Amino acid sequence: MSFSMLRAALVLGSIGCAFSPQVNAKLNPLTVQIQPLAQSKLLLDLANAGDQLIAVGQRGHVLVYDKSWIQVPTPVLSQLTKVFFLDAKLGWAVGHDASIIHTQDGGQTWQLQMQSREIEKPFLDIRFFNANEGIAIGAYGLFYRTLDGGKTWEPEFHEELLFEEDVSYLAELKAEDEALYLSERAALLPHFNRIIRLNDSRLLLVGELGLVAESKDNGKHFTRTDFDYDGSMFNAIQVGEQIYVMGLRGHVFKTDLSLSDWQQVELPVKSSINGALVHKGELYIVGNAGVVLRLDGKGHAEIVARRQGENIVAVAESADKQLWFAGSNGLFQLK
Repeated sequence: MSFSMLRAALVLGSIGCAFSPQVNAKLNPLTVQIQPLAQSKLLLDLANAGDQLIAVGQRGHVLVYDKSWIQVPTPVLSQLTKVFFLDAKLGWAVGHDASIIHTQDGGQTWQLQMQSREIEKPFLDIRFFNANEGIAIGAYGLFYRTLDGGKTWEPEFHEELLFEEDVSYLAELKAEDEALYLSERAALLPHFNRIIRLNDSRLLLVGELGLVAESKDNGKHFTRTDFDYDGSMFNAIQVGEQIYVMGLRGHVFKTDLSLSDWQQVELPVKSSINGALVHKGELYIVGNAGVVLRLDGKGHAEIVARRQGENIVAVAESADKQLWFAGSNGLFQLK
């Protein structure tokens, strides 16, 4: 199973208008049924919420860890791809059917903020800058912003991330056929896979077709970096003064804070790399074919584990400093 199969079933669609609870109410979302084996099923992300860990994945599953994993009900059946916590209490998770759910009690209960099967695109990441302002990103340039904690969400189109030829094409098309222009525009941007905040407050966005871009204004405008690789990037992380991006077929690159001199990090595997975490001062990365690798300060990589027959998507550290991994076969720890 490829990373794209794990994180999204990407179907072409069009971006709608602003979303509010009134729009969502008519969708009549179902509450997920608690599944006794949810811990061993497809889970796509992990996040810290104070002393707890939160895991999200297939069929709207959310699990909370505090000495043991317990599944909690959510208002969606759609696959959840990413979870983010602003602090120990406030969190959001996103996924397929353009779904966004929100918790105010550290993941114990969840409320629906947005969902639309008409959009036919998954959200792949979400980040809040404070309790009110946040952004959700996803397939084919899907990008929504809220200024009221998620009560309403407004779509944004980031033309600055198009290729130059696509900008010209859209300009000509808009003058000739507005409806066709809107349809084409919805499919030309690359998939936005991951957005992180750097220590200096810049945002770093990575995605399909070698997309690596920075923003100095919380994602209102982006500038592409000079990144000489056209494959998909699935994740990014800052380690001290270095920035790492990683993705398809074992491609990992690093640079300094200038984001201008990218150097490839050689790995002993060619598996796509999906997740990353700094643990006890060392960078751990995980990926398809069950690989767990550790990189030292000089960028030398060694295999820590390889679990055949599964893909690992995320890694997180619990309050007791133990590593948990999530992927196609659920949650596990290394022995």
